[in-house]
Amino acid sequence: MRKGAKAAVIGGVFAVLVGGAGYGALNIMSALSDDGGTGAAAVKTGPPSGDEVKEATAKFFAAWEKGRAATAASYTNYPEDAESLLTAYGQTAHITKVRITPGTASGDTVPFTVQATVSYDGKSKPLDYKSRLTVVRGETTHRALVDWQPSVVYPELGKGDTLETGEAATPPIEAVDRDGNVLTKEKYPSLGPLLDELRKRYADKAGGTPGVELVIKHADQNSADTTLLTLAKGKAGKLPTTLSASVQAAAETAVEKYAESSAVAVKPSTGEVLAVANHRADGFNAAFLGELAPGSTMKIISAATLIDNGITTANGPAPCPPTATWQSQTFSNLKSLDPDEHATLADSFARSCNTAFVQYADKVKVDSLTKEAEERFGLGGDWKVGLPSFDGRVPASGGPDTAAALIGQGQVQMSPLNMASVTATAMTGTFRQPVIVSQKLDGREIATARGLPAATVAQLRSMMNRTATSGTAAGVMSGLSGSIGAKTGSAEVDGQARSNSWFAGYRNDVAAAAMAQDGGHGIDAAGPIVASVLRTGG
Repeated sequence: MRKGAKAAVIGGVFAVLVGGAGYGALNIMSALSDDGGTGAAAVKTGPPSGDEVKEATAKFFAAWEKGRAATAASYTNYPEDAESLLTAYGQTAHITKVRITPGTASGDTVPFTVQATVSYDGKSKPLDYKSRLTVVRGETTHRALVDWQPSVVYPELGKGDTLETGEAATPPIEAVDRDGNVLTKEKYPSLGPLLDELRKRYADKAGGTPGVELVIKHADQNSADTTLLTLAKGKAGKLPTTLSASVQAAAETAVEKYAESSAVAVKPSTGEVLAVANHRADGFNAAFLGELAPGSTMKIISAATLIDNGITTANGPAPCPPTATWQSQTFSNLKSLDPDEHATLADSFARSCNTAFVQYADKVKVDSLTKEAEERFGLGGDWKVGLPSFDGRVPASGGPDTAAALIGQGQVQMSPLNMASVTATAMTGTFRQPVIVSQKLDGREIATARGLPAATVAQLRSMMNRTATSGTAAGVMSGLSGSIGAKTGSAEVDGQARSNSWFAGYRNDVAAAAMAQDGGHGIDAAGPIVASVLRTGG
C-alpha cells in the first residue's frame, strides 16, 4: 500500500459525491461535523498536473540538498524506505554539498543532474551524475508524491542496495588478458560486473593494498561491491586472466548490434575463456548465468547420443517428415523445409530437421540424453570457472519432454558458456571445463568428463562442417577459412513474438556460442555475432 494519511471520518458518517466530470476531476467529499454541520474538502484524483509535478520535485530536491532525509522522504510514497537511503547518502556515503538541477519534465517524469562532493578522512572528490524521477498521485493522501525507487538517488541502485564510503573491502586489481593487456570496464563495458566479481574473489591473491572508495553495497550479499568513485587509490594487484583483448573487443562490438544478446568464446585445446560479452538492459551476465532452452544447437548433443548408443550414424537413416508425433504431441519443421524420406542424419542435421530427431524419441531411453550431456560433455558437473556460472541442465524427463529435449526444448536449459563448451568438446572429443582464471591461482578443483569416442568426433565435425559450408549456417559462416563448423538454433518461448536466436560454431582453435532473446532464427542475430567473433579469434 502506498503511504499517506487516510481521510478522517467525522461523527462516523461520510458521503462521497462524484460528479459527471472525467478522469482527473475533483471529487467533493462531504462529511457530517461534530456540531451537525457539513464541510467540503476538495480531493484531487488522476495524474498530477504540471504544476504539481514541479512543486513536488522542488520540495523534494530542496530537502535532499539540505541533507534533511526525513523531510525529503515525506515527499515520496514510500517515506520509510526513502529516509533510510537518503540518510545513508549523507551519513554513510559522506556525500555533501549537494546541488540538484532539474531538467525539462516529460509529463510526470523529471530528469535531473546532481553535483556533490564525497569527503572521507581528509580526502574529497566531486561526484556528478544524472538520474530521473516520476511523480504520482498518493493513493490515500491524494498528494503529488515522488514515486520512490532507489535509482532516484543513484541510477545504478537496486532494491535494498545502499551507498557507502570508506576503505575498500578488497584491494583493487589490474586484470590483464593472456598477453598482458590491461582490461578495464571503460574499454570493455561488458566486463564491468565481471571485473568487480574477480576483484571480490581474487584481490587477496593478486596482492595490492585497498584504497578509499564510494561503493554500492548490494542487497545480494553474494554480489561484489560496485565502485563508483575512488577517493584514494590503493595499490592494484595484477590478476592474469585467460581472456583475449582482441577477441573480447570483437565480441563486445558484435553483441552491441543485437538487443538482449550474449556471447562466449573458448579455446577448445585448453578450455580457456577468450571472451564473454553481454548487451542487456538488466546488466545480467546471461553469457555465464543464462538458463534458457538452446533450441537446435542441442542437436550436437542429440546427434552424439544417437551415434554413441548405436541408434544411427552420420550416414545412417534419419528421415525428415513434415510432422512427427510423440505421446500425443506433434512436432513440425520450419515451413520452408521440404520433407525428405531418405535423409541421413548428416542431411537432417545440416538442414536442422526437427522431426528427424523427434522420431528417435522411442529409440532412446529416458536418461540417454542426460547421460550423454553429463558424462561426455561435462554439463551439470559443478563447474568452477573462476566466476559464477550455470553449468547446464538436461534432466531425464519422460513423456513429450523426451522428444522436446532432443531438439533443445522442454526442460533443457543452457547458457552461451555451456554451448561454447559443447562445441569445443564436439570439435576435440575432450571435455575441458571452461576457466577464466587459472585454477593454479586458488587450487580449485575443476569438473571432468570422459569425453567422446574418436569415431563420434569425426562424425560430429563432418556434420558441423557441412552445416557451416552448405547447410543452415552457410550464409553467416561464408568467408571464414580454416577448419570450421557450426549449428544454428532457435527456441520458442511462450508469450514471446519471436523465438530466441542461438548459434554455436568453431574455427580452428576457437569455439563460440551466442544467444539473443527474441532475436528470431539462429542466423538472424546469434549467427552474425558468432561469425564476427570467429573472424577475429580464429
